[in-house]
Order: sequence, then structure tokens, then C-alpha cells
Amino acid sequence: MDVKLHHCFIAVDDHDKAIAFYRDVLGLQVRGDVGFEGMRWVTVGSPLQPDVEIVLEPPAADPDTSPADREALAQLLAKGLLRGVNFSTDDVDALFARVREAGAEVIQEPTDMPYGVRDCAFRDPAGNMLRFMQRS
Repeated sequence: MDVKLHHCFIAVDDHDKAIAFYRDVLGLQVRGDVGFEGMRWVTVGSPLQPDVEIVLEPPAADPDTSPADREALAQLLAKGLLRGVNFSTDDVDALFARVREAGAEVIQEPTDMPYGVRDCAFRDPAGNMLRFMQRS
């Protein structure tokens, strides 16, 4: 059986801020931008992985989500308690400097971990935790 990752999803509350971060700061490509029923989905991905995409979606992407659930999801997103993504890089220190300089909230400065990686963590503009790791 041949199974590979194709999409993962990150909730965002402002697609334009998210695009500016993922495209302009991280260097990902914007591959799609679709609106439907008052909602918007934007796909981004690394030029090094043309078959893997991150979908930047509304916190309550289902049009049948109740108003109470929409509010609860918006509150969880604001607290940074929804999804996160781990990225790999060849130079975590250089990436850290670039992302910090862009004004992203630092969660963890580059640290050598006992399990063989050097990593750091930030929050994207919506509050999602993003980790960046470099194999030792």
C-alpha cells in the first residue's frame, strides 16, 4: 500500500496575515485561494515538497457549525490551543533569526534536544504553534 501525506490543516482568523507570514516570512508558495459560502481556504507549500500542502482554513470550516461552536473555536484559536505544524530546516538558527526579526511570537529559542534535533518554536499570526527542527 502506498500512503503519503497530501494536506494538513491550520485554522487561521485572518487569511491575509497568514499569507504574509507563510509566504513572505517562511518562503512557502501560495498554491490556491478558494472562497465558498463566505469562507476562504488558502493552500501553501514548500517548493521542496510539491505534493504536500498546508490548508489555511477558517476556525470553523464547516458551514453547519453552530454559532456557539464557532465562538468556542475562535476562543481556542486566540489562546493558541488549536493545531500546530512541525517543519524541518537545514539551518534552524538562521530560520529563527529571520522569523523573530519578522515579529513572530517566540515560544522557544533554538535548543539542542536529547533526541537528536535542534529546534525552536513560534506562534503564527493566528496563534498556532509552529516548530522548526534541524537534525543534529
